[in-house]
Formats: sequence, C-alpha cells, structure tokens
Amino acid sequence: MAAANIVRSALSGFLRKSSTYKTPVVCRLSTVALQQKITSVNYAIKTYNSLNHQNGNLYVSARNYSGGAPITLELLKSRVLLVLQLYDKINPEKLSLESHFINDLGLDSLDHVEVIMAMEDEFGFEIPDVDAERLLRPKDIVQYIADKEDVYE
Repeated sequence: MAAANIVRSALSGFLRKSSTYKTPVVCRLSTVALQQKITSVNYAIKTYNSLNHQNGNLYVSARNYSGGAPITLELLKSRVLLVLQLYDKINPEKLSLESHFINDLGLDSLDHVEVIMAMEDEFGFEIPDVDAERLLRPKDIVQYIADKEDVYE
C-alpha cells in the first residue's frame, strides 16, 4: 500500500484532470523526463522495501543512482561502430574508423542524415545540422561525441 502511495505521489505531477471529463489525463513527456521520473520512483520503492525494523530500530539502505558508468574513448568507438554495423546500407566488412561515408561506403546524403539520427538516438542528444555536415567519417563522430560528453582517453 505504501509503495502505491509513493508511486502515485511521484507521478502526480504528470497527471491532471481533464476540463471536460473527470478522468486523469497523462501530460505529454519527453523520454528523458519520463526516464528520470521512473528512476526516482524505482529508487523510492527500493528505499521503502529496504526499510527493516530490527531490535526496535529503523534501518534504511540507500544507494546512489546518480549516473551510469563513465564513458571511455574505446567504449565510444565501439558504440559508434556498432550503430554503423547495424545500419542496413553499410557493409560491415568495409567499415572502419577512417572510412568515408560517401566515398568509401557509398552512402548518399539521405543515408548520412539517417546515420546522424541513429547517433542522436544512441547517445541521447541532438546534433545540429551545421555540425552534422562535417561528420563524414566514424572518426569524426567519435571525436564530436567525445568533445560533447567530455571524454578524454
């Protein structure tokens, strides 16, 4: 019962009453905001479930869910190459960090845009069109994301 109250109170900011109907309507959320809210709800439930009454004392075990593992340059390279290998118009045998999307891999401008969109989905931020035009090799994408995410060696 208490866990349900925690979830209800955590999600209360996302529910509102409709003006014409008396039913709750879920407000539109970005994926990031929803993930943050789900993380905080999961944390609250785990904290509630970890409450123990031993010898009349109340013990709470808390964990730090502030972020994931740090991104290294090697992990960044492997993630970029994996996204590119999964793209159906790229031959994985021809793919390397130095291969040019248009000259070496035979992609056109629309394919390049789709590759950039796949990178945006993978890493969770938008790449402006001005910057996307300069990202013509996987090496360029790795360097751009490393600069954006403050990844050094």
